[in-house]
Amino acid sequence: MIIDLHNHSYYSDGVLSPSEVVCLAKKEGCDVFALTDHDTTDGLMEAQQQADESDLKLIHGVEISAMWSNMTVHIVGLGVDINNATLQAGLKQHQDFRQARAEKMARGLGGAGVFGAMEKTQAIAKKGMITRTHFAQMLVKEGVCKDMKSVFKRFLTGKKPGGVGGKWAEFDEVISWIHAAGGQAVLAHPLRYRMTNTKVKRLLSHLSAAGLDGVEVVTGSSSGDEITLVSQWAKEFDLLSSIGSDYHGWPSQRVRIGHLQDMPKVNKTVWQDW
Repeated sequence: MIIDLHNHSYYSDGVLSPSEVVCLAKKEGCDVFALTDHDTTDGLMEAQQQADESDLKLIHGVEISAMWSNMTVHIVGLGVDINNATLQAGLKQHQDFRQARAEKMARGLGGAGVFGAMEKTQAIAKKGMITRTHFAQMLVKEGVCKDMKSVFKRFLTGKKPGGVGGKWAEFDEVISWIHAAGGQAVLAHPLRYRMTNTKVKRLLSHLSAAGLDGVEVVTGSSSGDEITLVSQWAKEFDLLSSIGSDYHGWPSQRVRIGHLQDMPKVNKTVWQDW
């Protein structure tokens, strides 16, 4: 069975529409698929309609930014009720922050000589939510930077022209939003944060104490050694194991929906009771 529980549409920073992502998942042989856009569930109704037509099991998901030890981490909610008031109020809080951050970023870029940054970035974003990735794509498209990596290094972090401070909700609050909506809270791509393995284990310890349900053991960029390591941590902290490509559809991204390494033998998976 092919399972992929972390994917994005253009309702956040993906390229394809929800229905296009679902069609691609079906084409790539997925049996179970989750759409997990950043801080929004707005694409799920369209995705569900296409999933019904495609005979694909769709898990309603969302990827929520959260603060831990003054750092940003991402927690995926799987199997959430998109009509839950607590979840939607939390997501609205984050959406408002994203909008305010985008406006500050555009002003900062304007001060650095990148004029019309907001309008140009909105044209790329397609939907209402504007992310840092959209600004990065705009700067590459405008020829200001050669690639996404150089954009973040030169413009979008720290005290650079487009660097904007601010905080998401704390990790325990985000987990509570997901649980209020009947979902499972899963730490996304645990080895992608700039942390030592010791610090990642401390992160897992704190999040699991706050009710975290699972961790992504297999991602689209995982090596065999990384999968083995995270699966060991999942057992150590009694967490469910999850799997997700984190597909966005960017030209520079080599990740493909459903094309993931095998899940090792683990105690429990997030989908075991579905």
